[in-house]
Amino acid sequence: MTRAAVFGTGNWGTAFGMVLADAGTDVTLVGRRPELADAINARHENPDYLPGVALPEGMRATTDPAEALRDADFAVLVIPSQTLRANLAEWAPLADSRTVWVSLMKGVELGTCMRMSEVIAECTGAEAKRIAVVSGPNLAREIAARKPAAAVVASEDIAVAEELQKACHTQYFRPYTNTDVVGCELGGAIKNVIGLAAGMADGMGLGDNAKGTLITRGLAEATRLGVAVGADPYTFSGLAGLGDLVATCGSSLSRNHMFGVHLGRGLTVDQATAEVRQTTEGVKSCRSVLALAERHDVDMPIARAVVGVVHEGHAPKEMLAALMARSAKSEGLY
Repeated sequence: MTRAAVFGTGNWGTAFGMVLADAGTDVTLVGRRPELADAINARHENPDYLPGVALPEGMRATTDPAEALRDADFAVLVIPSQTLRANLAEWAPLADSRTVWVSLMKGVELGTCMRMSEVIAECTGAEAKRIAVVSGPNLAREIAARKPAAAVVASEDIAVAEELQKACHTQYFRPYTNTDVVGCELGGAIKNVIGLAAGMADGMGLGDNAKGTLITRGLAEATRLGVAVGADPYTFSGLAGLGDLVATCGSSLSRNHMFGVHLGRGLTVDQATAEVRQTTEGVKSCRSVLALAERHDVDMPIARAVVGVVHEGHAPKEMLAALMARSAKSEGLY
């Protein structure tokens, strides 16, 4: 039987663990808090993040990473992206040399501007064929309710992607394979930034025309940056690009969207953080996404405007005014 250690007992880690278990994979969740692990094991429920959702009987939880990684085929990482490097320093020495590292994180590392697969490679020494990424329109609460969803499973080694595809393919979760790891990762990271902007537009009551514009031009920004760093532009028209972007920009289940809504309604960043209460990846990654764009001389006005609001004290109305005042130009795909 395929075995997976899932690092992260929040919404998405638990939900993806359910997907793996429903597909026949033996799943161990790895968390920090013994009381939560005990509750998951005793009640087959995650009372802190998915109360009322019955977990598959075979799922279990532990606080011991070595126990979870023993004979694991996949080490699935569902933790805040900015904590990845520090955590891998502890976990990497415990893994088997054949274990495939799987990133469900959607961020770019501050300072280095590295994608999560690049951080994994540097910290674990794993070859590209032992690293995979899962991305797409995957709102955790809908998946935990077993509502239909699809995703992209990407690895430079198609055989690894196909192996992971089998490990998470259920009646309600349909994974597609891809070898464009760069595009899938950047699509997931950038959509969080655009989701913040779309949320601000909703919070200000600007309407669906404004949101449609942000989604479309945000997709152009993501594609521009992706092409500059070696991604396939067609990836951004698929599930890991447009699919994820639409779900994030339009759903109240999206933390990035709701964070933006709170900002658009006049809350401060600290107040919005208190309201959302969980990690909002775009809040930190918007700076590293913009830094990566500047490093490659790629123009990303929406990302720049989001950084201005979230980290430089600009008001959302200033963001809107700056975007609308840009010089007129011809539309381009990217």
